Amino acid sequence: MYRIGTGTDYHQLVTGRELWIGGIQIPHTLGALGHSDADVLLHAICDAMLGALSLGDIGYHFPDTSADFKNIDSKILLQKTFELVTAKGYKVINVDSTLCLEAPKIKPYVKQMQETIANILQVTPGDVSVKATTTEKLGFVGREEGLMANAVVLLCVK
Repeated sequence: MYRIGTGTDYHQLVTGRELWIGGIQIPHTLGALGHSDADVLLHAICDAMLGALSLGDIGYHFPDTSADFKNIDSKILLQKTFELVTAKGYKVINVDSTLCLEAPKIKPYVKQMQETIANILQVTPGDVSVKATTTEKLGFVGREEGLMANAVVLLCVK
């Protein structure tokens, strides 16, 4: 049996924070604001996996009101989400994701993101697609006030 899920996440960009995307710290003058490290891509992937199995969302499992998750590395959240998926008897087939941000350019980091995500989800880097687009200067993303990510995950019974 196959299950598919989608996830979307948004974070505000601010000064004084690190920018983590896809489990990789990316040099930039702005960072994502959030309770955790605010990794928009990993959060979208978590939501996609949880949604595929009707397990709620990332906020349900890792609430921003809990001190346990304050400044937590989102790779840990992805690992914990993967454990929920495997406990239900499923495995990841592939991930397709899109980042939406004006800057910085992420092309130099995509391969490392794919490897990081694939390692956690026990798939090959070729099973993890990471793409990026801009909004052509439109909206909050275009004004570099924030960034967003969408992800689709396909699961199947182990």
